[in-house]
Amino acid sequence: MITFIFALLLAALTIASVSLQKTYSHVPIKELKRRARKGDELANGLYRAVAYGASLEVLLWVIIALSAAGFTVVLAAALPDWLAIFGCAGVLWLAFAWLPSTRVTEISQKAAQQAAPSLAWIMAKSYPVLSRVAAFVQKHRRFTVHSGIYQKEDLVELLDRQQQQPDNRMTAYELGIVKSALTFSDKLIRDVMTPRRVVKTVKQTDAVGPVLMTELHKTGFSRFPVVGDKAEHIVGTLFLRDLVNVKGGGTVKDHMKKSVYYVNEEKPLQHALQAFLKTKHHLFVVVNGFEEVVGIITIEDVLEQVVGKQIVDEFDKYEDLRAVAALQAKQDAKQHTHAPEALADKPASNPEIDDAKKPTESDQ
Repeated sequence: MITFIFALLLAALTIASVSLQKTYSHVPIKELKRRARKGDELANGLYRAVAYGASLEVLLWVIIALSAAGFTVVLAAALPDWLAIFGCAGVLWLAFAWLPSTRVTEISQKAAQQAAPSLAWIMAKSYPVLSRVAAFVQKHRRFTVHSGIYQKEDLVELLDRQQQQPDNRMTAYELGIVKSALTFSDKLIRDVMTPRRVVKTVKQTDAVGPVLMTELHKTGFSRFPVVGDKAEHIVGTLFLRDLVNVKGGGTVKDHMKKSVYYVNEEKPLQHALQAFLKTKHHLFVVVNGFEEVVGIITIEDVLEQVVGKQIVDEFDKYEDLRAVAALQAKQDAKQHTHAPEALADKPASNPEIDDAKKPTESDQ
């Protein structure tokens, strides 16, 4: 009878050790440490044992192995062979098959919290040995846990699941930025550019004054391509902010930036971002494969795709200029007219030279 009771105690120790191992590994050590620093009493109690890392795992598996082996031997001596086999099979199934598949309960967490001081004391005394065993096991462990991530689509799906996770502490804005950065390189310049029909141009000979300032401000844009004597010849870029404090009047030519840059609409957004950083210019003229101007793209257009949020400056009038362009296109299709302020069909340079500065008429 005593032998049978001793076997039951060993079985209970085996099951309890498996439960402790599962509970201690339930919450990642970094998260447990964060909770402990915030004053979580349960996390603080668990962390006393979990702080030993792999040494705790080695200790628990040693206890599990010894108690399971001892239970098998003692039970075989106390019961007939056939009954001992069924008893061992039942306990092993309970400890290593059923228990690991169950969820961690509040009772198991409280039990692990109560056991933590004793386990911490044992590990403090045996740490020199346990740490070496843990290092040896980790060095010769042949398998690693696969992340399940093969390509960025898998990572995007993981971020979507993270947003639905009950204990998620990342905001939707933070997750959105990460997702936008991951998918940024998939988009082309033509997908985010401001279409040609809503681009407002100014002539280099236009006089700077209240009339021009009001006209430009009403467009909702803050940068404007400047054309020369011919509408198809772009000679510079005018920034509305450069006209705010102008007192002496003059013409657009006196205040515009003479640099003009071109990018092809088929290039990825990553190419445009690199070009912006290289040239330190904030506006590019977008052309297609037939050297036709199809729109413009600004640094804000690119950054909006990176952060996943629209950037509106002090001069922006419309929330979505591309939507405005689509609406205008429908109206034009009905009236069979063309936008009077549209840019000309051809730029004054080779569209494939995306990052190179092109000489303007005034430079020549």
